[in-house]
Amino acid sequence: MLNGGGIKIFTGSSHPELAEIIARRIGLPVAKADVSQSGIGETNVRIAESVREHDVYIINTGSGAVNTALMELVIMIHACKIASARRITAVIPMFPYARQDKKDKSRAPITAKLVANMIQKAGCDHVITMDLHASQIQGFFDVPVDKLYAEPSAILYIRTHFQVDDVVIVSPDAGGAKRVTSIADRLGTDFALFHKERKKANEVSRMVLVGHVKGKTAILVDDMADTCGTLCLAANQLVQAGATKVFAFVTHGVLSGNALQAVMDSELEKLIVTNTLPQKANQAACSKIEVIDIGVVLGEVIRRSHYGESVSKLFHEVPY
Repeated sequence: MLNGGGIKIFTGSSHPELAEIIARRIGLPVAKADVSQSGIGETNVRIAESVREHDVYIINTGSGAVNTALMELVIMIHACKIASARRITAVIPMFPYARQDKKDKSRAPITAKLVANMIQKAGCDHVITMDLHASQIQGFFDVPVDKLYAEPSAILYIRTHFQVDDVVIVSPDAGGAKRVTSIADRLGTDFALFHKERKKANEVSRMVLVGHVKGKTAILVDDMADTCGTLCLAANQLVQAGATKVFAFVTHGVLSGNALQAVMDSELEKLIVTNTLPQKANQAACSKIEVIDIGVVLGEVIRRSHYGESVSKLFHEVPY
């Protein structure tokens, strides 16, 4: 436990529940800050505690009103910087605009790079995030970035809830092949993947299964579930291919539009998501949603970062 002398944890409005979990893990209360919106939508921030020469961690995630959350984060960083904080770390469980990481068509912006510039320019010294949609976003920063993985939490869940011999790990697209092969290797199970063709963004026209799933429990693994169209289509095709049951494990449960209804109507037994984003409302609306807490992982990273310890151990195992 920390004595509270050198660290302060602040949170914006995007995910205060996660900030409470992280703070409990460290043994400190969440520090006081007043964050509000004016009548014309401007973000107002007042840091209500001294941060002079403190190690400050500001927790805000890319959920809900993403632009509001982002402005809260950079304004809080700036407020702490000019209040003489010793070091400022942005804890961003889900990085906003992570899907806009490259110029994929003419005159398209690279918004993830712009966001990285904003965070650095505000005065951030260090970034902690989880399962970046595009790993190259780490290179958009000139400050250290600790990218954590939900993979250890997924492996622990699978080992404690399934007969590993009966499991096959499945990627819903070819881009996730590295992720599923890593999990399958550590579990000693088989893996499969889908090759998908898109007519346009968020709309899959055709999916082809590569691998064998007959008589197995198939577990789809992905970094993000937005509309859930791909996951639900993959689940239905896995059942047609002979899988006995289909589950899905996703790090960031965005679950926008009619995603919850799509999950309810699909062949998925459960959609397991982490709490990088708030999930209480989604759980209340959909009985198939199960949430894994990654607050303990983020709390342990903050503790290790504060004391100058290595965090690489947490890439492979869940802290106790």
